[in-house]
Amino acid sequence: MQSSYVHVYTGDGKGKTTAALGLALRMIGAGHRAFVGQFVKGMEYSELRAAPLLGDRLRIEQFGRDCFIHREPDDEDRRLARAGLDRAAAVLRSGEFRLVVLDEANIAVHFGLFPVEQLLEVLRRRAPEVEAVVTGRRAHPALLEYADLVTEMREVKHYYTQGVGARRGIES
Repeated sequence: MQSSYVHVYTGDGKGKTTAALGLALRMIGAGHRAFVGQFVKGMEYSELRAAPLLGDRLRIEQFGRDCFIHREPDDEDRRLARAGLDRAAAVLRSGEFRLVVLDEANIAVHFGLFPVEQLLEVLRRRAPEVEAVVTGRRAHPALLEYADLVTEMREVKHYYTQGVGARRGIES
């Protein structure tokens, strides 16, 4: 029986990163450490301020500048994402963290920052005890096939349709 699995949290609904962070908190509560690598994110999110409160139990690193969803990614976006994937590969192989979250890696693949084959190779080479979570909309079919658990967040209703922007502590 396998001791660790690959999760994918995808879909157009809210909650993918939130679910992954919740799993990280649960892992920490079980006495383990968690690592979150955030692709295509360079802005300050509330989880970045929370991580130091957990000491060395939670490490969050960002592999992006800003949200390029409203523009085309450029060479610097690709460089940062590929360096982040290299960093994530090292963390996954090390076994230092029992949970490794590759936050928004699906978006990085979707926008061509690195190919899905590289992401899959990084996941295949992880230490056997390391649970991995990949988040983001538009998960690649090859990743969905490879994953052990796939959850699709589906938007039924959201207050942003009424003009409510991202709120600190809820969406950011």
